[in-house]
Amino acid sequence: MSVSAAIFGCEGLELGDSESAFFRETRPWGFILFGRNIDTPDQVRRLTASLRAAAGHDAQILIDQEGGRVQRLRPPHWRNYPPGRAYGACHARNPEAGLAAARLGARLIAVDLRSLGITVDCLPVLDVPATNAHDVIGDRAYGDTADRVAALGRAAAEGLLAGGVLPVMKHVPGHGRAGVDSHEGLPVVRASRRALAEVDFLPFRMLHDLPLAMTAHIVYAAIDPEQPATTSRKVIDEIVRGHIGFSGLLMSDDLSMAALAGGLEARAAASLAAGCDVVLHCNGRMDEMKAVARAVPWLEGVSLAGADSAVALLSEPPVDLDPAENHLYLARILADGAEDRWG
Repeated sequence: MSVSAAIFGCEGLELGDSESAFFRETRPWGFILFGRNIDTPDQVRRLTASLRAAAGHDAQILIDQEGGRVQRLRPPHWRNYPPGRAYGACHARNPEAGLAAARLGARLIAVDLRSLGITVDCLPVLDVPATNAHDVIGDRAYGDTADRVAALGRAAAEGLLAGGVLPVMKHVPGHGRAGVDSHEGLPVVRASRRALAEVDFLPFRMLHDLPLAMTAHIVYAAIDPEQPATTSRKVIDEIVRGHIGFSGLLMSDDLSMAALAGGLEARAAASLAAGCDVVLHCNGRMDEMKAVARAVPWLEGVSLAGADSAVALLSEPPVDLDPAENHLYLARILADGAEDRWG
């Protein structure tokens, strides 16, 4: 069955008739959930099942569950998770403990997600924050050096995959120098290509084998002074696919963010023309989704192969993890940096 090169959000806790009809017609590759879509575990399970039924295939369900400021599943039904910086602080005290904690934290997130029918987490964040940059990344980052970010990002990706959830590395080729929040405006990074390669691009290059990546809505003036990475054929060809060497499924960041110019149909078309395999639209507004859908083709060729290769990595995780016990263990590792069971 053909599926479209799109990932859509939805409006609320359950699908309306118009949403079901739209998804039945467009058959998106995936869906993404936000806080507006989440109430109780049973409700989320019903919603993920409804989304797949409407799309008419085993669509991937995505979420941003990083920990810290960015987590859509929260108490009282789900636990809070630490931000990336907490793992970085642990890694600075004891590198093996930091890696163990990042792997275990992601593995526990995967337990939560799989129980709800969610199969993709937009994690790890591989951005390296720069001094005086906007705090949109801030404590979401694992550290201030490319090596630390890459090491902990790798551990988090391993934890998700071990739990049967696909990781998405973001925001390629690097959001850490952005001076404004791309939700609100277009960041322009003026660092040299050499400086970007030595820091910003490096974690993505070290993790180029991961199956999924999300673009940054950022202009890198040294590479393409006109277009942000999401809509820049030059950035995607020369940096993402070339220098970084990423060959998996490349998705845009949210098309509804203010960093991008033009209407939604034009944004979707430009992203796909630049080399994104699928486009992401998050806010669930039907008028915007219809505009995006007009520009989105069926997923085929190299893009379909990348999607299939990613999904092939999904496996049913072994039932070998006691969440309550391991949440306590994770807290202890992060508190003291000691590690004696997880390497």
